[in-house]
Order: sequence, then structure tokens, then C-alpha cells
Amino acid sequence: MDIPESLEEIQKKIKNGECTLVQICKEYIQRINLSENNAFIEVFEEEALEKAQKIQSKISANNAGILAGMFIGIKDNICYKNHQVTASSKILNGFESKFSATAVKKILNEDGIIIGRLNCDEFAMGSSNEKSFYGPVKNPCDSKKVPGGSSGGSAAAIAEKLCTATLGSDTGGSVRQPASFCGVIGYKPTYGRVSRNGLIAYGSSFDQIGVFAKTVQDTNLISHVISGADKYDSTVATKETHKKDIQSLQKKIKIGIPEEYLNFDNLDLEIKNRLLNIVENLKSKGHEIELLKFPYIDYIVPTYYVLSTAEASSNLSRYDGAHFGFRSTEANDIESTYENTRSEGFGMEVKRRIMLGNFVLSSGYYDAYFTKAQKVRRMIADKTTQMLQNNDVLLFPTTPTTAFNIGEIKDPVTMYLQDIFTVHANIVGLPAISLPIGQHSNKMPFGVQLMTNKFKEEKLFEISQFMMETFYKK
Repeated sequence: MDIPESLEEIQKKIKNGECTLVQICKEYIQRINLSENNAFIEVFEEEALEKAQKIQSKISANNAGILAGMFIGIKDNICYKNHQVTASSKILNGFESKFSATAVKKILNEDGIIIGRLNCDEFAMGSSNEKSFYGPVKNPCDSKKVPGGSSGGSAAAIAEKLCTATLGSDTGGSVRQPASFCGVIGYKPTYGRVSRNGLIAYGSSFDQIGVFAKTVQDTNLISHVISGADKYDSTVATKETHKKDIQSLQKKIKIGIPEEYLNFDNLDLEIKNRLLNIVENLKSKGHEIELLKFPYIDYIVPTYYVLSTAEASSNLSRYDGAHFGFRSTEANDIESTYENTRSEGFGMEVKRRIMLGNFVLSSGYYDAYFTKAQKVRRMIADKTTQMLQNNDVLLFPTTPTTAFNIGEIKDPVTMYLQDIFTVHANIVGLPAISLPIGQHSNKMPFGVQLMTNKFKEEKLFEISQFMMETFYKK
């Protein structure tokens, strides 16, 4: 059965009687069961079919929510009441959530159907989706390659057409980087636009729930639904959410390009040339391009990893074998319970980041690392605000290369540098999106990234729609 890529086309087919929601649900379930890429770690089969039947009746009665017809997978660090959530970690194996994340509740209220949970790097710490308790996810474009991370399962599921849309989380690029590697759209909202209630915390001042989809309109629609005030998250903004429909571009746009990103030593030449080709095309259509100086490129990744690991060391202290989740069988007192549980329950990458976070927060090193990183964060934010003063968006690559082979990168620092173009948006809390408008000669996709000012999602989606219409080739 052929399922359209966009919700609008799905709803049209249902309305015309060409298919039912139950038939679409069965098709998605069959695709998931046949997939060998390890994107889904659990499918809510019976529940999804039951909801599909109920929502089909609502569609027939003309009183369904705006997401009726959409099947959504959620990353395994987003809570869904009475369903397992493990952050792809042994330490939470078998844990069942007692409540639903605010974003999940809002999706369900608009008749979206949660079809299953998706694989990810353990506690969202990774750039390849190789660091999962459930094993690595394979890139649907080439099964020898990684899908990116940490939301690799979410990106791969969309690339393989296993559902209509997915939710991921983006702490340093964990939505946009896998979107680039898998050839789909990946969007991170403004920090505070979407409630973090029910998202298992990694870095609390960086984390945001993001969206993967095949179309800009579906990305915008889901973002519209899950955004807005929430009494359970004190950091969420009270601003009204952006519109559910994208307006057509009415005027020429001003685009800023940080030269240091464009001239980054390890940027693949084909990715650079594609970006330059896009720039020349935009210029020829009368849009304004400004080359900008961004002198902090060498500090952006270290700043992110000092601050995010410090927050992670605090957030992950709750997993101790005493409160919930996994407890070591070798424990016989409080000290051995903590020590053995955390040693056995956490994977190597998570332990590395906890250790690093504790180090930068420790006496004698706090001012040298954590305080200094906070100051650099402010400098990066001020410079970014300056760059966007006279520009609608900033344009730069999403990733320096296309997807690499599973097991290829063994050095942690080399892996951390995969985030070189994505951490910027998280450090400054701005909305950013990766658009799949690149195809490498190695047959792998890559993305181009747009970033704009805080709470300017309407502008971001408007320009994204224009970019996809102009440059996207199936």
C-alpha cells in the first residue's frame, strides 16, 4: 500500500475513501516488522490499531483533531504513560512511565497516534546511535553507515517511511545531525518553545524536543501543536505558538553566512560546493547574501561539552539503584549499591560524560572550566544576535561530512567534533532546521541548516518551505 509522505495527502486519501486509518496503521506496522535497521525498539501495535479505529470514526463524523491521520514515533527518552521508557540504557531497562510528556499529551489531544518508541544513543549522548543498549541503528540509505545521533532511530524511521513523523530531542544537534545523515527534515525549536516536561534530562539548559518529517508543513504543524505554555516546566515560554499554516514568502530574504563554517578545514568539498551553488542561485534571484565573521568556532564545541556534561552529571545522579530502575545484584550496602549499579548500568560514553561533568564542577576547576564556559556562551550569544540584526536567517552546513561507517570513529574527541555546526543553536537557544537539499557523489544525503532569532519559527518555516521548493530533488 502506498502511503503519502504528507499528512495533507493522507487526510485527502481517507476523505476520498481510498483507504482507512486502520489500513494505514497496518501498513506501517508491517513495514516496521520487516525493517532490519533497528529504528523501532517497541511497537504499540494493539493500541495503535484501536486508536486508528476510533479516530477513523471521528474523521467520518467530521470532528477529528488536526493531527488525525498522522502516526508518530517517539524517541526512547520521551515519557508516555504506562509505556516503557529507558533512554536506551540498561539502568532503566523495564521502567514504565507514570505520566506522559506534555508534548505527547498535546499530540494525543489532536488525534495523533503514537505508534512506538525509537532507538537512540544512551541518554541522548552520542552522534552516531551506536551507544544504545539495544544495539546500533543502521542508516536506511546504506546499512553499513550510521544514521547519526542521538536521535538516529527517529531519523531512520522517517527515511524508511515507517511512520509519518517522529519526535526526537536536540541537546547539541541530535535532531539536525541525523536528519542530515538520513536525508529528512529535522527541526529544533527555540529553547523554551516546547515544554521539557517528560523529556528525560541530559543538559537542562540545552535540551529541546524536536521534530522529524518529510515535509516542512508537517514539521510546522507538529511544532505548532506541541509548543506553548506548561505549568510543569518553569523554563517554557508563555508566548503564543506560531501559526499552523505556513505563509508564502512575500519578499526577498537576507541571509548571513559565517565564513568560518564555510571555510572549516574538515568540511567535505562537495558539501561546501553545494552550499556555494545554493548561495549563487539565491543571489541570482535577488536575495541578499552577507558573509559574516564568527571568531568563536574553535571554542564552540569545548564550551558545549564543558557545560552539557556538567549538567548531565547532576541530572544523572538520580539513577542510583535506590529509587527506580536497574539495581546491581552484587550490591550489599549503600556504597556498593551506588557504585555497582552505576558501573554496570551506564554505558561507557555516559560514564565518560558523567566523569567529565564532575571534573569541571569540582573544587579548583569550577572557575577554570565551568565559569569560563558560561562567559564564552554569553559571548557566542551576543555575537549571534549581532549577526542576525540585519539578516533573516543564518545559512551553513548541518554536518561536515555525510554519514560515516558503523564503527569507523573510535576517538571520542573526533566523535564530538561531528557536532561542530549544530551546537551553535543549542548554546544560544535559537531555532534551527536541517533541510535535505544535498546529494553527495557517494549517494548519501546531506543537509543545509538555517538558524534564526528566538521565537521566529514562522519566519524559519516560511524560508524553509521556499528553500525546499527551490532546491529539493527527490
